[in-house]
Amino acid sequence: MSNGDSTIYKVMVNGEEQYSIWPADREDPLGWRGAGKTGTKDECMAYIQEVWTDMRPLSLRRQMGDA
Repeated sequence: MSNGDSTIYKVMVNGEEQYSIWPADREDPLGWRGAGKTGTKDECMAYIQEVWTDMRPLSLRRQMGDA
C-alpha cells in the first residue's frame, strides 16, 4: 500500500535499461525516458518488478555477451 500517496507516477528507463519511477507531472529527468506505464506507486513498482528481470546494466550485459 502507498500509505495515502495520491501521486500519479510514471515508470522511467535510462540508456542502461535501469528502471525508476518519477512523478507524472514533472518533466522527465535528463537521460531518462518514459517506459509507457503510469499509475500509483504500487502499480508502477509492480510493473518494474515484472519487466526488470536482469538488474545488470545494459553495458555489462553486452560486455558479457548476454544482450
